This record gives sequence, structure tokens and C-alpha cells, in this order.
Amino acid sequence: MGTHDNEILKAESLYHVYESNAEDGNVVALRGIHVTVYDGEAVAVIGPSGSGKSTLLKSLGGLMKPSAGKVSLAGKGLTRMTGHELVEHRQNTVSFIFQDSNLLPHLNALDNVAQPLRHQGVLPGEARAKAQILLDRLGMGDRARGMPEELSGGEQQRVAIARALITKPKLILADEPTGALDPITSREVLDLFKTLHKQEDVAFFLVTHNREVAAFCERSLELRDGRFVAQHGTDVDIGDLSGSRELIIDDTGTVTLPPDILTQIGGPGRFEIPDIVRDSINLERVSEERIDIDGKSEMKLAATCPACKYEYGDSVEQRCPECGSSRPMVQA
Repeated sequence: MGTHDNEILKAESLYHVYESNAEDGNVVALRGIHVTVYDGEAVAVIGPSGSGKSTLLKSLGGLMKPSAGKVSLAGKGLTRMTGHELVEHRQNTVSFIFQDSNLLPHLNALDNVAQPLRHQGVLPGEARAKAQILLDRLGMGDRARGMPEELSGGEQQRVAIARALITKPKLILADEPTGALDPITSREVLDLFKTLHKQEDVAFFLVTHNREVAAFCERSLELRDGRFVAQHGTDVDIGDLSGSRELIIDDTGTVTLPPDILTQIGGPGRFEIPDIVRDSINLERVSEERIDIDGKSEMKLAATCPACKYEYGDSVEQRCPECGSSRPMVQA
């Protein structure tokens, strides 16, 4: 792990408003986001669709200018940078993995992966050699000459991941990086991420619904309606959000909670009062609004096949020899 003392990414008071002439007016996608990711740290963001995840990733990576707030990458503020300077700093620091792989349609897989190195002035032979090594690691070595339209969604995604890794970025911003992949390929990609994370101190900021992806991160942030409402994991620090533990209930029955308590209970929402006793209230979030996520949790291969109940014993097979279904991961 990195020493976690240098900030690779920092966002302060990030707002983004999409202007709209529709009846319901402007859409606020991000509402005052604060986040810091340190060198070599892996952070997962979990949230329902429409919670502002894509806008957040684009703003953090300098692909989109937020309506308000500041973003700095590797210590340099993006919001004040000019075009060329911004592009160069971004290319040297961060790589993106989006759900639509955005491959260049006229180049084969190998040249798509080599492209970012060519941008940096690396000679074609050397760039292609490095691209081939990465494609081999992702199980795509024999598809290197394939054109994007000949590749399946999962293969395109692996090419896009190789392309993102080739420049040896310090930070990877990814939106559902294993979304288009089957469980086994997804695990291979995660293993590669883990290796980069541990051995080369690459930082990750991943938006995901996948528990295995979230489990590899040190902490996860929950995004709802453009705000982080809860944080889980090891390096969580929300104690500095508020000093006082006192809640005030005014004459109209309105309760005001300090921000750290709001974060710990998982943010705003609907709560019910299971039982009432004088001088005390006990609130519980209504069950259909609960999101089940854990911090860093260990995952292991399942002992039995969920489809045909085959017993795997000590084997590490990824596919069931009886019925051929892929072997799931379960919480250890």
C-alpha cells in the first residue's frame, strides 16, 4: 500500500447543475461533494442510477467543468488549467474506464491499446509490444488483431481496460469496470486491479453495484441525489464533521441532526418509530430504503454449485464440471 499521505485526488464543494428548459427546471446532479483519495488508495462509490455517478467521474477527471467547486489531481488544480495543459496533466495522471468502451472503430484491439502511448511519443513497435503484454494478461492475446465490431461486449471492455492501464496511470476512475463481463473474466480483471493496487500503488475510484468490486476497496462511499450520505470501511473519518451530539427538536416537531450523525445513519430518508417511550425515541430506516453494503469484506469461492449442488471440495475450478455454470464468490 502507499503511504497514503499525498492526495492524488481532492474535490471540494463540487456542484453540477444541468440547465434545462423543461417544466421541472434545472437538474442538480452534484450537491456539494467533498472527497479525498490518497496515493495508492482504492475507493468504491455505490449508489442507485441517477444519483450523479457519471457526472461525478467526469468532473473529477477533468472531462467536465463543474458548476462550482474545485478539483485537484496530483496536487494541481484542474479548474484553472487551460486546454492543452489540462489534457497533458490528465494524460499523465489519470485513466478512465467507462461502460461504453469508446474504442476507435478503425483500429484493431492492439492499436487501440497502444494509442495512448503513441500520443505520448512512444515508437509504434515499443507501444505495440507493451499493448500485447497487457492484452495477454487480460486473456485477450489471441484477439489482438480483432477490430472492435468483431469483439463481444466483454472483449471490448477488456481492451478498454488494457488501454486505460497502458500509460501506468497513478489513478483509475472507472464506472462499473466489470459491468459487461461474465463472473470469471470479471474476477481476472479484479485480480489485475489488485496486483496494480498492491505492487504499483495505483489508486482506484470505482463506481459500482458489484460487491466483489467494492470489497477490494479500502472504503466505500454511498452516493444518493448528488451527495455522499454514508461511508463504510477502514479509513473512514467523519468524526470531524461535527462536535456536538445534541439534537434539537423545535415546536413544529422538526429535528435537526449534526452532519456526522446523518452520515452514520446513512443519510436522509424515511424512518419509522418502532416504539415510543417518554424522553426517548428510537428511529429505524424503513426497510425498503435500506441499501446493504459492507466495507472491505473478504470474498471466497463458493463450496457448492448453486445450480446442481456439486461439491467443489479443495479445488479452485471456476466452472462446475457437472453443469458448467460459473462458480460464484461468497462472503468469507
